[in-house]
Amino acid sequence: MKPTILITGAYGQLGNEFRFLSFTNAQFQFIFSDVDTLDITKLKAVRSFFVKNPINYVVNCAAYTAVDKAETEIKLATRINVAGARNLAKVCNETNAVLIQISTDYVYHNQQNTPFVETDVVSPKSIYAKTKLAGDKAVLKHNATSMVLRTSWLYGTFGHNFAKTMLRLGKEKTDLNVVFDQIGTPTYARDLAKAILQIIHKIESNEVSRADAHGIWHYSNEGVTSWFDFAQAIFDVSELPCRVHPIVSAQYPTPAARPPFSVLNKDKIKKVFGIHIPHWQNSLRECLQELRIKNKELNF
Repeated sequence: MKPTILITGAYGQLGNEFRFLSFTNAQFQFIFSDVDTLDITKLKAVRSFFVKNPINYVVNCAAYTAVDKAETEIKLATRINVAGARNLAKVCNETNAVLIQISTDYVYHNQQNTPFVETDVVSPKSIYAKTKLAGDKAVLKHNATSMVLRTSWLYGTFGHNFAKTMLRLGKEKTDLNVVFDQIGTPTYARDLAKAILQIIHKIESNEVSRADAHGIWHYSNEGVTSWFDFAQAIFDVSELPCRVHPIVSAQYPTPAARPPFSVLNKDKIKKVFGIHIPHWQNSLRECLQELRIKNKELNF
């Protein structure tokens, strides 16, 4: 019998990538849920869902990700990012399912200038970052065999993200200002989804034991860049004539503070799971090509 994977937040950026990959992946059986079919903030509802749907793995893509709005919608962000994650961890613990909790580079927000490893000190500044870290801790507290997978600068062919915003603005404007003093790594959501399926395959085939798969992990694409350089690369690949001008973060204030440096070290996940990680520039070209095919209205 095929292992069953529950994808929460199935209509978000990452969840939709799993939906796309499921059409060509016969190895697993998928269940896709959003708040209309499963409200993860309600423990009783989660337990009932698991009774009706025997589940082997859960990838929790459901999250409150409106970083700036979270500064004023604290209760909602906490309910989704903390209570929702805790409820899934509790029920996965009760049913012996493997939980993979998607987390964020925002939990690392200090003056470090070398890639973060999983054991580095966390120092979240924004409400979003604080609720995601609290969710990470709740997951590991209530289900010690869970995986917390932290990623960075997620973008893709679905949903709202930086790459698609730049494509839209690049058509509308001749000049754009983009911050150059925030450094990190863009992560193509499809690459992340593929890596997670590879992780599940390795666990399911006993190539990696559940005991060796728990705890905190990092995944982003390879390489390092700034938001300014990322925007410039998007315009270069797309052959859009929009000029990009570098500015400092102080010139573009936001309600929630962004980490100045959030490059993630991926040695652990590459070594344990044997995952090959593409460079962000190669993945950007793949994503933009996919958008050309699927979204003719962009008129590249």
